[in-house]
Amino acid sequence: MGAAIESGAMKPWYLYLIDVATAASIPASPSTLPGAMQPVLRGEGARYTRSHPPVGLLGYEAYPDRSSASQAEYRIKQMAPAEKRRYAEGLPFRGE
Repeated sequence: MGAAIESGAMKPWYLYLIDVATAASIPASPSTLPGAMQPVLRGEGARYTRSHPPVGLLGYEAYPDRSSASQAEYRIKQMAPAEKRRYAEGLPFRGE
């Protein structure tokens, strides 16, 4: 994470991976993590998470802008479920 984000000069975008009941992990990139996670954990998020209830948060990381967060999200969506879990193990925050 860059110094501009840490100093609060820029508003970061977050990429988070959630663990869902089907044993898959899905990435998303909202601009605010706490606000975005609440509906997901209540089962009120995107259509996918309504039909595949989240079990928990695997982890998240911050990006300096929406573009870089979206690029990372796309890259992770191309991974197999096992690869996503390995990726989540290296995230700065792991929700265990």
